[in-house]
Amino acid sequence: MPKPSKLKDLLKKELTKKELEVMPTSFDVVGDILIFSDFPDLLEKKEKKIGELILSSFKNVKVVCKKTAMYGGKYRTPTLRIMAGERRKETIHKENGIRVKLHVQDVYFSARLGHERERINALVKKGEEVLVMFSGCGVYPINLAKNTSAKKIYGIEINPKAHHYALENLSLNKVQNVELFNGDAASLLPTIRKKFDRILMPLPKSAEDFLDIALSKQKRGGILHFYDFMDETDFEQSKEKVITACKRNERKVNIIGLFPCGQFGPGKYRVCVDAKIE
Repeated sequence: MPKPSKLKDLLKKELTKKELEVMPTSFDVVGDILIFSDFPDLLEKKEKKIGELILSSFKNVKVVCKKTAMYGGKYRTPTLRIMAGERRKETIHKENGIRVKLHVQDVYFSARLGHERERINALVKKGEEVLVMFSGCGVYPINLAKNTSAKKIYGIEINPKAHHYALENLSLNKVQNVELFNGDAASLLPTIRKKFDRILMPLPKSAEDFLDIALSKQKRGGILHFYDFMDETDFEQSKEKVITACKRNERKVNIIGLFPCGQFGPGKYRVCVDAKIE
C-alpha cells in the first residue's frame, strides 16, 4: 500500500507549497483501487496528473478515485469519480486469506476493518452458529467460514447488489457453510427459526435500531458484537446502548470490552462493544 509520506515526496515537483499542504494523506486501498475520501477543490485541476503519478509509482494500484459524496442513500454507499487509471469500479480485495469481489460505489465496504475481522475470527469457537446482520458483500461470513471452526454462518443484507456479490464470493472462496438472505434484517430475522451463539452487527451508523431484534435471536450465554460510531470522549455511550437494550428486553448482560477499530473522521471512531448476553 502507498505510504502517505512517500506520496507527498512523489508530488513535490508537481505541486506548489500551498497545494502540497492540502494534499490528502489519508486514503483507502480496496483491491487495486485507491480511494481519497476528502480531495480538496484546490487540487481539482491537477487531479488527473496526481492520479497518473500514483499509478506510475505504485504498481498494485490500477484505478485512482475520489469521493464526491459521502456515504448516503438507503444502502449507505459513496459516490466516486475516477481520477485516473482503468475505467472501472469493480475489484477483488484480499484479506485474511480470502478474496471478495465488489463494486466500490455500489457496496458499503471498509478495508480498514480487516484487522477487526481478524480479531473476531480469533474469538469464534468450534461448533458455533453465527449471525452476521448487515453482511454486505460477504466479507464477514466468508472470513468466518475460512478462518474459524464455526458450524454455520448466516448473513443478512438489504442491498441487492451487495447480496449478489456475496453469493458470487461464496463460489470464489469455495465456501459451503454460509447461508445468505437478501432483505431487511428487521423483517427477515423473525422468519429464521433459530437462535445464535454469536451475533455481529457491523452497521455503525444505526445498528442500535436493531438491538431488540438481535437480542431476540441471541442464545443465553451467547456473544454480541455491537458496532457504533462515537467521539473519543463518548465511548461509554456505546456500552450504555447495549445495556439499555438488554434491560428493555429483560436480558442480563456482561460487557466484555470495548474495542476501537478505526478512525472514521477527526476525533470520531468506529468501536465494537463485545457483550455476553444471558
